[in-house]
Amino acid sequence: MATGIPNVPIEGDTADERQDADVSTNAAVQRQWRSERLLSSFGDRFDRFLGHSGFDKGPWLTVAFSTGIAAWFSLGRQWQWSAAIGVAAIAAIWALAVWRGREDRTELRQAVIAVATVFALGVAVIWLRSEIVGAEPLDRPQVSIVDARILERDEQPARDRVRLILAMRNADTGTAQKIRVNVPIANDAAGLEEGARIRLRVRLMPPAPPMLPGAYDFSRAAWFKGLSATGSALGEIELLEPTQKTELLAETQRRLAAHVRSNLDGSAGAIAAALASGDRGAISDADEDAMRDAGLTHLLSISGLHVSAVIAAAYLLAIKLLALFPYIALRWRLPVVAAAIGALAGVGYTLLTGAEVPTVRSCIGAILVLIALSLGREPLSLRMVAVAAFFVLLLWPEALVGPSFQMSFAAVIAIVALHNSQPVKDFLAPREESWLTRTSRRTLMLLITGLVIEIALMPIVLFHFHRAGVYGAFANVIGIPLTTFASMPLIALALLLDIVGLGAPVWWLAGKSLDLLIGIAHFTAEQPGAVKLMPEMSGMIYALFLIGGLWLALWRGPVRLAGFIPSAIATMLFVGQPPPDLLISGDGRHVGVTGEGDQLLVLRDSRSTYARDNLLEQAGMDGVPVPLADWKGANCSRDFCSLTVERQGKSWHILMARSRDRVEALALAAACDRSDIVIADRYLPRSCKPRWLKADRRLLDQTGGLSIHLSDERIQSVSQSMGNHGWWRGEEAKR
Repeated sequence: MATGIPNVPIEGDTADERQDADVSTNAAVQRQWRSERLLSSFGDRFDRFLGHSGFDKGPWLTVAFSTGIAAWFSLGRQWQWSAAIGVAAIAAIWALAVWRGREDRTELRQAVIAVATVFALGVAVIWLRSEIVGAEPLDRPQVSIVDARILERDEQPARDRVRLILAMRNADTGTAQKIRVNVPIANDAAGLEEGARIRLRVRLMPPAPPMLPGAYDFSRAAWFKGLSATGSALGEIELLEPTQKTELLAETQRRLAAHVRSNLDGSAGAIAAALASGDRGAISDADEDAMRDAGLTHLLSISGLHVSAVIAAAYLLAIKLLALFPYIALRWRLPVVAAAIGALAGVGYTLLTGAEVPTVRSCIGAILVLIALSLGREPLSLRMVAVAAFFVLLLWPEALVGPSFQMSFAAVIAIVALHNSQPVKDFLAPREESWLTRTSRRTLMLLITGLVIEIALMPIVLFHFHRAGVYGAFANVIGIPLTTFASMPLIALALLLDIVGLGAPVWWLAGKSLDLLIGIAHFTAEQPGAVKLMPEMSGMIYALFLIGGLWLALWRGPVRLAGFIPSAIATMLFVGQPPPDLLISGDGRHVGVTGEGDQLLVLRDSRSTYARDNLLEQAGMDGVPVPLADWKGANCSRDFCSLTVERQGKSWHILMARSRDRVEALALAAACDRSDIVIADRYLPRSCKPRWLKADRRLLDQTGGLSIHLSDERIQSVSQSMGNHGWWRGEEAKR
């Protein structure tokens, strides 16, 4: 609207100020101009930041690729996966179209295009991988007689069983399926080896989903392994057709493990077999638990430490021995030849120990280090770690969500980032000093490295296992050098001397070193406060920890300290997070109640360690659970238990079914009317109407396991994290 008042220039105004006065006559134009100026200023600053920060851009591309994979797992519908790829493509096209030719947006344009492209690639790769290898799970439990061929054989004497991976055809549909069957050692027979055809009676179950929200998801792991069912053999196994061709590597691995155990008895022999051949089947549960609680479990699985030790030994021996021959030393580049020999040793060790994903991942990383050494480049760099991670994720993108991948690369990233920092370089720089001072300095650095690794791994361990060893850094200061420089070389030397029958004294020394390792594990695990248990960590809190850790590791200069902000926020949120008040398994049979003292109350005194351990882990509690029937505050009959709990000044009346016997309908309806929550492992009639929640089979078939926070009336379910992925068999996913 015209006001009739002209814009009169004021004396002293500049041309730009007069232009601003003209624009100010339209408020909408003014706001748009200021927004554009603000955005432009932010873009300028961010582009300069990217151009002058001096960081390595390669690792961030791997982070973006990993984010795409994680997004696929987090998003539950096909249209969401397509939308994620579409949004990333639009972002890349927009950056290319809008900022083309603008030199002040070069860094920003490249960053948006690269990040969006690899993010979309990550979503597409895991989606394609799922479609190719995913196996439709069995629709229901069943007992049947199957005609199958053995694909893999895994001996587990510590659990009195042999585990077989079988290929078979579904009798109803004729489709090929792969199943995993446990065979009692008493039913094991000669000829049950890879390639043999057998007939057996089996009890099969669909791969189990998480028992509770945040628990281990075996159904997802089975999906990517191609397993349609798991179960156990019933009765004798009939050998229909012996193997035509022996699997050389598998047979060599078993023979090597048996040879090692024949020279070393007990726990030392079991661990020596694991180090030599990757066969962990003879390690007892007590030793496994002690090594886990002491933070030494990584020494049992063939991963970076073992592969690196083998390759390093082969490299050093090769370069020293070849240097003794002038003809070779003067004509060939010894670092290149030694690197090739080390790589062959690493590949051979990887194949011998089963070529599991963690071992392959470690072998790839070690070979990249060898290539860097042979080319005279810096071997330990974050770019090398990023290349190894990208290669692994390109082949096995599902490894991203597993603890093995996360822990391995978190530890390596922490080590590389720490030792590439300037203060550490200055601390470890060569100088004139006594042997004692140099050794003390390196020992201190080893302890600091262990502490940094423990801090880096703590969120990952708590997220996946809900427990963490507090003294792991101190145990590793002894455990890692003992394993790397004593146990493994002694085992290798003993195997070499066994060729001429002289290995017995070295086997004795190897056994003593392993006995010391086991003693350290048990001593550490038995100390007060050695293990910290915490309830489930939410995905948001875990993401904050990851963002903070990656920011600290991948940026350079003072800006990296900003990574402490999300880490501090995540720590405060996690520490202040209360455990769930109620935990209900997906079948409704197992219920845990927290907050009623120092012990977990359970509906059933189950003999299943799986159910008990899941309830304790999700509750963040230790000790022996107390059955509700033995709790003075509960009222239990043969069919039901009732319990009243106080939360935030409110009383909650809970009714839980203990049996499946028929109950008089009117009495049940009356009991439901008096209850806020009713829990049952069967279908309850519609006349049962509690005041707040009825968690019977009808609901649990849709939601899976539940964790309930009564203080804010919040319910978490297994189905919330499953979406429409192929491995989830909830009723909601079937619709």
